Parts: sequence; C-alpha cells; structure tokens
Amino acid sequence: MIKKKDLIIGVLKSDKEGLTLAEIVRKLHISRNTIAIVLAELRGAGLIKVRPVGIAKLHYWRGKKNG
Repeated sequence: MIKKKDLIIGVLKSDKEGLTLAEIVRKLHISRNTIAIVLAELRGAGLIKVRPVGIAKLHYWRGKKNG
C-alpha cells in the first residue's frame, strides 16, 4: 500500500508551479491535517520550499540536498 507521505511527494514532484495545501487536499482526498503534518516534516527535512503568496503558501518539491 502506498503511504500518504509518498502520495504527497508524488503530487509535489508532478507540479512545478507549486501547490497550496488546499490544492493538495483536492487532488489526493487526504485530510487537511494529515497533509499539513507531512508538509511540516518535509520542510523540516529540507525537501520542500514554501513561498508565501498573499494568505496562501505555495509548496514546491526541492528534493534531496547535495552534501
């Protein structure tokens, strides 16, 4: 079974324009809270970057850091 974290990573990798939390919820039909937790983990690991746009935040896949 595919883990929710892997689904979120997949959708972030597939969209180069960046996604809001609400857009990820609509695409994956996973709870908002679960997605927020996974995004916080990915951000803490340095795997995504977040850019504020108005009241929204766009999430982009960064991938593994070199070094």
